[in-house]
Amino acid sequence: MPVEPFTLGGVEVAPGTRATVALPVSALPDHTPINLSVEVIHGKRPGPTMFVSAAVHGDEVIGVEIVRRLLRAPQINALRGTLLVVPVVNSFGFLARSRYLPDRRDLNRCFPGSSSGSLGSRLAHIFLREVVLRCDFGIDLHSAAEHRTNLPQIRVTPRDTTTARMAQAFGAPVILTSPLRDGSLRGEAAERGTPVLLYEAGEGLRFDEFAVRVGLAGILRVMRDQGMVAAKGIAKARTPSLICLASSWLRAPVGGLLRTFRAEGEIVEKGDVLAAVSDPAGQAETELLAPAPGILIGRAVLPVVNEGDAVFHLAALSPKADEDTVEALTVQLDSDPLFDEDEII
Repeated sequence: MPVEPFTLGGVEVAPGTRATVALPVSALPDHTPINLSVEVIHGKRPGPTMFVSAAVHGDEVIGVEIVRRLLRAPQINALRGTLLVVPVVNSFGFLARSRYLPDRRDLNRCFPGSSSGSLGSRLAHIFLREVVLRCDFGIDLHSAAEHRTNLPQIRVTPRDTTTARMAQAFGAPVILTSPLRDGSLRGEAAERGTPVLLYEAGEGLRFDEFAVRVGLAGILRVMRDQGMVAAKGIAKARTPSLICLASSWLRAPVGGLLRTFRAEGEIVEKGDVLAAVSDPAGQAETELLAPAPGILIGRAVLPVVNEGDAVFHLAALSPKADEDTVEALTVQLDSDPLFDEDEII
């Protein structure tokens, strides 16, 4: 059965070709047009339709680098199905080097949006209608906010076997369950039948080579698992992902100068010294101890802290981490919700 052309924004993309489609969004006050730029790769052979998006938060530039490399990957030259790639969803925040939209709204709380609402609502509406809901599944790329960094991790919906299997194929170091949030892309897409993986890695406004490589390899593994690309040249992850059921932020016991002794990705035991906070004169020092065993999946990178500032993100490892990943993810109970980056204060 021949593959039909793929049409987006009035542009017809023939099988075996690719095109850049600019979906009009708005204009800046000086009338500079702002578009949602979508890279469309339409395969000659039938297969799923998938999207990959980055910079829903404008300062999360790691995802932009991941999709740049994805679009140059030789594996997609023989694509089955259709791949829609949005390198920058929130152009307003990206240009301003800001997480937010010009009105300080978080785009990831504006879904499903509307054609007559706020700027964020209109952008969310266009992205959801024109890209996300036309796909069978997708991967949304994120990073920590400024001054914090995340270990590469996949966040999935509790008891969702589809995203659990995609997460297992992705092969990130850590998989966490994260309940869906009202107004989020992942929540709205799931409600409408489009499963979305959320990849978190690295720091806002910074490149991290390890995080980029893990993200690119994971996307290609998911595409291989879904039959979109050939297995040749796409290696499976060397070790299975660690499953984390719950997590919490450990906070600075006092204000002062922070010296960290552990890094993201390290497994710690209860009582391990993670950091010390000293006063500038060096007359007092207070240690921050691990309250329980687990793996460090995020940390602050600034050396100056106030009392109560979030310093380390500690996740509890599943006792079933050595069993089948999908089974272990789908049988667990819902844990405390993970905070978003702007909620960690």
